[in-house]
Amino acid sequence: MANLNVKVCGIPFKNPIIAASGTFGFGREYNQIYDISVLGGISTKGLTLAPRLGNNTPRIAESYGVVLNAVGLQNPGVDAFLLEELPFLKSKNIAIIANIAGNTLDDYAKMCEKLANKVDMIELNISCPNVKCGGMAFGILPESVEEVTKVAKYATDSTPLIVKLSPNVANIAQNALAAEAGGADCISLVNTFTGMVIDIYKRKPILANNTGGVSGAGIKPIAVRMVNDVYKAVKIPIIGMGGIQTAEDVIEFILAGASAVQVGTANFTDSLSMPHIIENLNKWLDTNAIENINELVGKLELN
Repeated sequence: MANLNVKVCGIPFKNPIIAASGTFGFGREYNQIYDISVLGGISTKGLTLAPRLGNNTPRIAESYGVVLNAVGLQNPGVDAFLLEELPFLKSKNIAIIANIAGNTLDDYAKMCEKLANKVDMIELNISCPNVKCGGMAFGILPESVEEVTKVAKYATDSTPLIVKLSPNVANIAQNALAAEAGGADCISLVNTFTGMVIDIYKRKPILANNTGGVSGAGIKPIAVRMVNDVYKAVKIPIIGMGGIQTAEDVIEFILAGASAVQVGTANFTDSLSMPHIIENLNKWLDTNAIENINELVGKLELN
């Protein structure tokens, strides 16, 4: 069998398959279906400083090849995570990435201080509105990307910092460079696209929030292109995501420049999707006489 072990910022993953934030909770429910210790890692449900109930319902909608969500970061808060969820995740011997979301720079700093040296990596969700700057998301402008990254990095001590990029920007490579300049150790992308689904009989959006984040198989080609754009721009490692359903999808992201990947919406269509992907990844590598998956990182040959 091929070697699936990867390292990202010095953190070992037994394979490159990570559960994406917001699609896997804290792993407890899926662990009733299979032993989640087979995974390379988990990016937790997005954590905020205080508990959140999330948005009004309906907050999930479907369209062809995609899902829209406007859950609104429902979560128990960072302190409850540390007390109630982290011990369970540590027992599974997987890399633990704490995904965090804030409305102010101070929110990010406080959460990073609480999580530093308690988890393997911290992932900044910067698609959240900066309430002190008129509600514009931290991740829209390169200047704000660099600023929030600097604040978070200062508070993380030696814990590697991932910055998760929004695709809803003019130039994602510029934002990746801004994160790198701010001290990011790793980039993850892409977060969800902004979209809307309309009930044509009610003449109203299906989601109570009107718009939501678009994820699922339909976004994969755009996500792969953006990963490659960022790979060509930065010197730090990349975790790719967006529409991954199969082992072949994983290979695409790795060839485009990702050192590891996150699998999200596929968990809803097939609760065993990640174990299946890991199994088939081994088969694909063996079939193609590749001994080590790291050999493929960034090996895309452009026309």
